[in-house]
Amino acid sequence: MSLFSYEVHNRVAEILFNNPPVNALTEAMLRDFLDALERAARDPEVRAVIIGSQVPGRFCAGLDLTAVHEGAHQKVRALLDRLYVRMTEVQFQMGKPTIAAVGGTARGGGMTIAISCDMIVASSDATFGYPEIDAGVLPSIHFTHLPRIVGKHRAFELLFTGRAFDAQEAQSLGLVSRLTEPGQALEGARALAQTLCGKSPEVVRFGRNAFMLANDNGYRQAVAAAADSFCNVAMTDSAREGIAAFVEKRKPRW
Repeated sequence: MSLFSYEVHNRVAEILFNNPPVNALTEAMLRDFLDALERAARDPEVRAVIIGSQVPGRFCAGLDLTAVHEGAHQKVRALLDRLYVRMTEVQFQMGKPTIAAVGGTARGGGMTIAISCDMIVASSDATFGYPEIDAGVLPSIHFTHLPRIVGKHRAFELLFTGRAFDAQEAQSLGLVSRLTEPGQALEGARALAQTLCGKSPEVVRFGRNAFMLANDNGYRQAVAAAADSFCNVAMTDSAREGIAAFVEKRKPRW
């Protein structure tokens, strides 16, 4: 069974995760997802891309920590190379707008996928969070981008408490572009995509490329360092205990 769908409607490519119960990201799923993004980038008929979910109440829970728990350093590095390095580069080179449609929970690597997009449309009942620290690992990539968006002190609080926050707070922080009624994130993203499809694709491509360059400010270089940070921490005894506790559904013994 495919772990996501890829369809093009009205000049918009829709990539929708379908890996119940929480759309946890595996190495194979990340590989195929990135291939789908590149497919949309190459397709001249596609003018915008939506990333969403077919699982009710879930956007994406992030990396499958069972795989991290069982994996060697090389396997963890392969996961992070896809989630951090390759996805950042693919999004940078897309040449067309990408929209995350977040209806439900977005956590960890799901946050990474959402913020890699140009815009986030969220339903008013969506929730967000960076719970990695509670599993003994770090949301390393968010150390680079989040302070730029919400400010140093608010970013530190979100990243180091690991607390969940609602869509209204996410919008007030500048993480979410638009809010919709509950259950309408995908419809809201489709409406926004159609607005973008009405623009000149050539102008949008040139404009997006210029926008990405103007806002890079060393971001792509920092992403590789973020992958190193995650992998180094993931090999510590604390991370092994934290991830084991998560997998075994118990509190970690630090």
